Order: sequence, then structure tokens, then C-alpha cells
Amino acid sequence: MAKPKSYFFCSECGYQSSSWLGKCPECGKWNTMQEEVVQAVKTAAASRGTVAGAASRPKLIHEVTTSETQRIATHCAEFDRVLGGGIVPGSLLLLGGEPGIGKSTLLLQTALSIPGRRILYVSGEESEEQIKMRADRLCGEGRKDVGELYVVSETVTQRIFEHVEALKPDMLIVDSIQTICTESIDSSAGSISQIRECTTEFQRFAKERAVPVLLVGHITKDGTLAGPKVMEHIVDCVLQFEGDRNYGYRLLRSLKNRFGSTAEIGIFEMQGDGLKEVANPSEFLLSQRDENLSGCAIAATLEGARPMFIEVQSLVSSAVYGTPQRNANGFDFRRLSMLLAVLEKRCGFKLGAKDVFLNIAGGIRVSDPAIDLAVAGSILSSNVDIPISPRFCFAAEMGLSGEVRPVSRVEHRIAEADRLGFEKIFISKYNARSLNKKRFGIEIVEVSVIEEAFRSLFA
Repeated sequence: MAKPKSYFFCSECGYQSSSWLGKCPECGKWNTMQEEVVQAVKTAAASRGTVAGAASRPKLIHEVTTSETQRIATHCAEFDRVLGGGIVPGSLLLLGGEPGIGKSTLLLQTALSIPGRRILYVSGEESEEQIKMRADRLCGEGRKDVGELYVVSETVTQRIFEHVEALKPDMLIVDSIQTICTESIDSSAGSISQIRECTTEFQRFAKERAVPVLLVGHITKDGTLAGPKVMEHIVDCVLQFEGDRNYGYRLLRSLKNRFGSTAEIGIFEMQGDGLKEVANPSEFLLSQRDENLSGCAIAATLEGARPMFIEVQSLVSSAVYGTPQRNANGFDFRRLSMLLAVLEKRCGFKLGAKDVFLNIAGGIRVSDPAIDLAVAGSILSSNVDIPISPRFCFAAEMGLSGEVRPVSRVEHRIAEADRLGFEKIFISKYNARSLNKKRFGIEIVEVSVIEEAFRSLFA
């Protein structure tokens, strides 16, 4: 028996060293080297599940032949939107999210809804009976009109590939990669070396067999995917499933996608019988209120190709504890500080001695800079205690000198605001130069500096 070897791996980038180092020479992080006992086992079982390909040779680029790849539709419009039209055969996808957010529910529900495909669902966390109980809750007990889904509870990659050889599935789902181990490495499941080796084996299988593999990944307390960073480089697509536990909405974001855009998001609503698609998120994110209240403004944001209207809520009050407080939920705190400085410098509002609280309704997080004008409007509305009409919306970015800057695809935002019945939309006058206002029934208000927007709202 070979003597076990001990190596040190960086938890950030996966760098390997034979001795402990205080600073990783690859990524430059401090105190990230972790010791693991690794014993390479050269057995026939270690190479099972792979296909010996023909010897490769370099080709001229014009000699490489291409063909139109037929994507696998998941029959879930939101999921297909994020993936770029469906799952690409031979791709390796990684889905991450907090515990209990609904990762397993999303993949199991997707597997049950794909007809004509043989799918193998491998679970290292749940038994087959537990998976069956969840499936009955999602599609109804006793229903037979579901996809050809096979389930197995297994944690060793060599035995997983044995099931794959016998079943010949069209798709493989592994839940989760942190519970899977390989016999070729003598270390515990979930370690850096195990996660890296198992991900590499699934990648090799996906590319050689042209079978898509969907992996579920855990995340750490700071929101990053558990395991080495090299895992995110190996996979073709990294999806993030997020949401607030106090709300029923779930957002599916694409952090990396080799076959589509990373700007799209999918929105779901968690219900008792599974995840339901939200086709029109604006009507869910806009709160229903009968009275006009100060501190509320509607922003016309854009997620990918989809216009989405959200409500920005602000509260400005005198600081009673000496030091003013600043808090932002769903919005970048540093950008809030910048906007407050612009309002104080350009508009003359003394906000430095006041508490400012900002919240994006619906529990979502927005990074679109077109929300700046709505944030400024809601802060000013709360400061002067004058409400903004709920039939007004905003779509513009603010600069450091107080100018109102143009945003991209403003026509889509205006058209969606017109469809939802808004009366006015505030945009930059530089966006309005190339607009045909006769196309829209909504009143378009052009502003160039924040002072003009303030006078139009509160004159």
C-alpha cells in the first residue's frame, strides 16, 4: 500500500503546494492553504464512465466543421430565458444557492416536465423515498404523464458512471457536488481536491458523451460557491438561485454562460406545489396602495431584454442618536452615499445630519444604474414629505455633477410604462433626442439636471 501524501490546497483558487504557505502565490490570498491527505488510486474503476477518444491533431480553423446544436427545452420559459434558449447537449451547468432556497425543487420540477428524455437524478443528500415525496408534491401523487425520470441515491462517481452505462440517460442531474467523492483520491467528500476531481470527471463525461450534466452546489456564508474557484472555470454555466426567505419570490441569475447572455434573470414564486413562473414581474413587485405616501418612487429597470418596474422606498428623518445612520436593502450602499452627496452639493439639501433608509420593494437586488433618478426622487420626497404620484416612473442615471445621464434601451422602458398605464416617465433629455414621441401615449418628461426633476415633481 502506497504511503499517503499530504498536500496543501488554496481554498480560493485551488493552488496545490507540498508545504504550508501563509500567502497563496497564485491568487495572493492570506491564510487560505488547507491541508488534505491525498492518495491517488490507479485502478480500472477510477477511469470508468469515460470514453477513450481518438488521437487528436491540430487543424486549421477553416477545416473545423460546425453544426447547428439543438438545445433541450426545459418547458420552463424562465429557465430557458436564463440559459439562452435551453440546455446545450454536452454542457456542464452548476446551480448554486442558499440552503432551502429551492435548488433541488427547481431541478426536480424541470426534470419532471421534460418529455421524451431519459433523465437520471443522482442525490447524495436525500433517499429515493424522499425524492418521490417531493415529486408527488410537485406534480400530484399518482400522475403518470411526467418525463422518464430515474432516481438513485449514490455518492461515488465510479458507481454513478456504472448506472449511467446501464441506463444511457439523455441528461444527468447531481445533487450535490459537495457530497460526491471519487475513489481515485483518498480524501473526504467536500474537500477541495474531491470537488475539483469530481467536477473534472463529470466534465469529461459530458463532453465525450454529449450528455448535459447539471450540478447543484452549496454556497459559503459570504455567498460564494463552496469549493475551489477552479470549479467555476471548469463548468460552462454558473447559475445563482437567490431570494429572501420572507418573500415568496426567487430569482435565477446567470453568472457565467458560454452559450448565452449573462444579463437575463428568471423570476419564480415559491408556492406549496412548487415554483411558479412569474411572466409579468412588475405587477408583483409594485405594491398595491390606496393612498399616496411620501418616499415612494417607481423605477423602470431592465434585466436582460425584459423591462421590470420596481418600487423604491425611502425614509429620511432627523438623526436622534448623534451619528446619522445609512442603510440600503437591495441597493448598493456606496452608490447611495454618492447620490446623497450629489443631492446635498447640487440641490442644497442638508442630508448629512439625517438618517436615510432605502429599501427595494419585493426583496430583490437591483444593479441597473437607471434606478438612480428614482432613488433620488424617493429620498427628496421623504425629505420634503410630499408624495410622488404612483402613475409617475423614472429611468435615468445620475452623474457626480448632478446631471441626468441617458440609459440604454430607453424605448423598451417607455413602451412598457405605456402598456402598464403610467402617465409620466422622467428620462434624460439626451435620450429624448432620438425618440419618436408620437409612438407612445405616455407623457415623456425630459430633464438634464437633478434640479429640473425636483422642480417638476415638487414645484
